[in-house]
Amino acid sequence: MEEKKGDGFTFKDKESDAQDEKTNQTGDRARNSTGEQTKATDKKSAGQSSSQLPEINFASFIVSLSSSALYRLGEIPDSTTNKTQRNLTLAKQTIDILGLLKDKTAGNLTREETQLLESLLCDLRMRYVDELKKDAP
Repeated sequence: MEEKKGDGFTFKDKESDAQDEKTNQTGDRARNSTGEQTKATDKKSAGQSSSQLPEINFASFIVSLSSSALYRLGEIPDSTTNKTQRNLTLAKQTIDILGLLKDKTAGNLTREETQLLESLLCDLRMRYVDELKKDAP
């Protein structure tokens, strides 16, 4: 297991992350953020079942960001009020964040992740331009 430490962060290679995940799934021992060995916490005892939350991975992360952008574009209604709200400034910021992620992760994503990110960005940028046209005099 190769670990590099610097400025308060610990970097692990992918193999050690996969091993840590296997350890977490078996409920044996896991490493906390400081690198100490601790007992893995049972998700059900913490009040969260695995069916409540989706798996966190790069694809779900960028889909979450794109959903946020769609909400800000007024495409998705608020879940509590069922009303749409439009804030093009925040929508643009979220779209720019996705663009930044695309640039910074170039060469490090799977083909599927790259295609998903590119298609989400293209769609969101087109929707943003359409919204700007609605405000044009």
